[in-house]
Amino acid sequence: MIAILRKELTAIFTSLLAWLVIALFVAASGFYFWSNLSFFLLSGGFDLVRGLWQYQFLDMRQLMLTLLPLLTMRLMAEERRLGTLELLWTHPLRDGQIVLGKFLAAMLVVALMLLATLVQPLSLLVAQAEIPWGALAAGYLGLLLLGGAFLACGLLISALTDSQVIAAALSYTLLLLFWAMTWNEYAVGDGVLLQVLVKLSLFDRLYTFVRGGIDVRDVVFFLVFIGVFLTWTVQALGTRRWRGVR
Repeated sequence: MIAILRKELTAIFTSLLAWLVIALFVAASGFYFWSNLSFFLLSGGFDLVRGLWQYQFLDMRQLMLTLLPLLTMRLMAEERRLGTLELLWTHPLRDGQIVLGKFLAAMLVVALMLLATLVQPLSLLVAQAEIPWGALAAGYLGLLLLGGAFLACGLLISALTDSQVIAAALSYTLLLLFWAMTWNEYAVGDGVLLQVLVKLSLFDRLYTFVRGGIDVRDVVFFLVFIGVFLTWTVQALGTRRWRGVR
């Protein structure tokens, strides 16, 4: 698995697309930070200490939804298109090691993206502003877990197709479905179905973290969600290996 992790990190950081995704995320989140800070400074009466970061984390969530499928679309689809996936199978590697190595490499990129945004709260120290470090830690943990869920979804889709474009499009569709499933409460009613959808919604699970709290149930949900999708990815690879299909 370490060999796969190193290979993927090399491939990612020698790719213009990966650096573009990181740069866009950092630049756009910086713009959102400036915009949100201006809003809270101009509209007195709001809780700048916590409210600012709630808005900021929700905006960063949207950026991750937009950009992470671009990162995952090539993880498996490109290997299959170039025929290098079969070369990996000639090595003494299990499908689970291949999937986990690729996932961890992508997670390191997400962690780097989030780490780069720490310049935002640090910039407020110059103005001697109060920084809620505990709430920030919870918010960043939530974004990291949400990013892992996005990556797991995208990795599965990428394992099902040879086309990066199709992988990205289907990943967007799946993630938007998880986002939109609780938008219209009137469509599903206020009963059992809505409660089930809320429990399955990735985005509703993020709100506790955004508000500065950590619920063990939400952490477990994200970890189980990631594990399920990675397991499905391993099964998808196993099916193709058994069939001998590119």
